[in-house]
Amino acid sequence: MVGGNNKNSAKQTSTSSKKEEKIGNFISGAISSIFSKGESSKEKEREEETVSPTVVKEDLKNSSPSASDIFDGVDVGGATKFSKIQINSPCDDPFMDEEECHIVYDEPQVKIDSHRWAHPLYHVEPGCILIANEKLGGVFHQTVVLIIDHNESAGSTGMVINRPFPGNLIKIASETESNIDLSLKMAFSKAPVSYGGPVMQDQFSTLHGFGEVMGSKKVCPGVFVGGSSQLMQEVRRNHLHPTEVLFVKGHAAWVPGQLTREIEKGVWYIAAASADLILRYAGAPVSKDDNASDLWADVLSCMGEKYEDIATTHSGRGDERMLP
Repeated sequence: MVGGNNKNSAKQTSTSSKKEEKIGNFISGAISSIFSKGESSKEKEREEETVSPTVVKEDLKNSSPSASDIFDGVDVGGATKFSKIQINSPCDDPFMDEEECHIVYDEPQVKIDSHRWAHPLYHVEPGCILIANEKLGGVFHQTVVLIIDHNESAGSTGMVINRPFPGNLIKIASETESNIDLSLKMAFSKAPVSYGGPVMQDQFSTLHGFGEVMGSKKVCPGVFVGGSSQLMQEVRRNHLHPTEVLFVKGHAAWVPGQLTREIEKGVWYIAAASADLILRYAGAPVSKDDNASDLWADVLSCMGEKYEDIATTHSGRGDERMLP
């Protein structure tokens, strides 16, 4: 009996050892599987990050996302599934998600020429420009008018900015009737002068990009009118060159509702334009791409499409001309 009990005890011990071994192997296999999946995932991420640009281009070319996939951001605005925010970029802002970071910090694909741009507007506002319809005759034929003030109940005022006179301020102010101060005339003797419009021809106003000085008004970004007394002080301090200020003789004016009616009849095209285009005759730089002698055609060309066709068809006389 004692021998039989010993045999049974040995058999039970052996069976128990095998069960423990199986359980140990199972646990070991499970742990190994977890870590191998993690390593495999990391390897896959590393492979995705090192995909060559050629592969990315081919993948983009062959992909055609469905209507639902497009909201994942793939193929939107030039992005691919490999697009990532640059490391060490300031994208740890707690108030922005990843999509917003892309918009703010990613390198833009489209470059805008800050010197030379113009686009149509569909309403009048201070700082916009009016471009004369190609059919408009008289003193406003092919003019560009900068709107200074616009109010439906009070009316509108503006100045023509593309009719330079052949001569500087000392010459024009001496030959024509004006109320310009002698000290201002001497300080800005070499300043350019432009015909501003048929209203109050004895009055001069100033257009410049110097900044918002005392007495001046900001019309749109980088463009200011007025402040001649302070500008004179800046010239005397050699902070400003006289040719960087355009003296505008006279201005244009509309009674309430008049400008709206003219626009409805197609007399004017409305646009927003760069400061360099608006300040063409106030010392702004001119590039090789500019039509330096025809601002009317230049602005229309920048507006593109049908406006560019109008410029091509009707340009030719230029800005410097004898007024009717």
